[in-house]
Amino acid sequence: MKFTDFEVSSAVCSASRAALLTGCYHARVGIRGALAPQSTIGLSADEVTLAEICQQKGYATACFGKWHLGHHPKFLPLQHGFDVYFGLPYSNDMWPLHPAYADLPAAAAERKRGFPALPLIEGNTVVDPEVTGADQTQLTTRYTEHAVRFIEQSKDRAFFLYVPHTMVHVPLFVSDKFKGKSQRGLFGDVVMEVDWSVGQILDAIGDHGLDENTLVIFTSDNGPWLAYGDHAGSAHPLREGKGTAFEGGCREPTLMRWPGTIPAGTTCDELAATIDILPTVAALIGAELPPHKIDGQDITPLMVGQPGAQSRHEVFYFYYGAGELRAVRDRRWKLHFPHTYGTLAGRPAGTGGGPTPYTQAEIGLSLFDLKTDPGETTNLADQHPDVVERLQR
Repeated sequence: MKFTDFEVSSAVCSASRAALLTGCYHARVGIRGALAPQSTIGLSADEVTLAEICQQKGYATACFGKWHLGHHPKFLPLQHGFDVYFGLPYSNDMWPLHPAYADLPAAAAERKRGFPALPLIEGNTVVDPEVTGADQTQLTTRYTEHAVRFIEQSKDRAFFLYVPHTMVHVPLFVSDKFKGKSQRGLFGDVVMEVDWSVGQILDAIGDHGLDENTLVIFTSDNGPWLAYGDHAGSAHPLREGKGTAFEGGCREPTLMRWPGTIPAGTTCDELAATIDILPTVAALIGAELPPHKIDGQDITPLMVGQPGAQSRHEVFYFYYGAGELRAVRDRRWKLHFPHTYGTLAGRPAGTGGGPTPYTQAEIGLSLFDLKTDPGETTNLADQHPDVVERLQR
């Protein structure tokens, strides 16, 4: 099933991942923006994650890939419900060897070079203290091998597997087996390799006869980092991209697969979000929800194609940073509150791995009809003051 209106609560890495794993808006759990190697915070032990929900019911749990919810030992995946972990603690651009840094102004380049070496972690242990570019070409393959091995080891019990790939985040790296194979340059090659990885995981599920017992969800944490041009994706026809409250930053391509339960080849146009995954999984496996408030909703009726099923979100909020409310929407309308955001403003995007710096733009109180204008091009606030008033409450 393809979900065409699937949102994240924040269009940046750490905040979005915190929301996915807790079922809460990121502002509620205190994760703002993207954590850096200098960050001292991480996901609190008081939060109940999707992995811990699954552990309640005896599931084996694993995370292979980019964590980005705190790199200090007390914040790592094994302290948040995962039995095993292998991956990077944060984004691969938080790295002194980033190939684009050579083209930055001297002050910016020096700041980037101030990053510590990028570590690779297994469990709670740093197994490679200094990841190189050659190492990054193998990350997708290594994550995939770990995932396939975990499925093999867990085939006789229930399991939860979380694979947040490092790619296609910049800087881009691809293995030799996919280098030059696409029609979209390095970006296309990297997408092909991630597609291969998904195929390997699906094959492993099928090879062990687990298709009809396994829910597979493919989604993303935010829209494309448009400044990087040919090393980024496209949000067309949506407006803007990563780091903004526009649909290009927060509406994510999402697929769900569960043979025998989810009708194949179908589409859901109802509003849903990554915060809905935790309560949905909890309902499916009969686990208790966390004792504190969560913001997600059980979307099982949407997922299984129940006739007449509608989104259970009366409204959905788009927060930025520490809790600045930038926009709110319902199933049809989206209201932006006045704020400043980064944009290319019509300038050419970067090429070859280097970004074009954003400029700052302002949006005033603006209302968009997402059913007819998902690209958020026509402000209808003056024509529908009643809708504006309702969404402002």
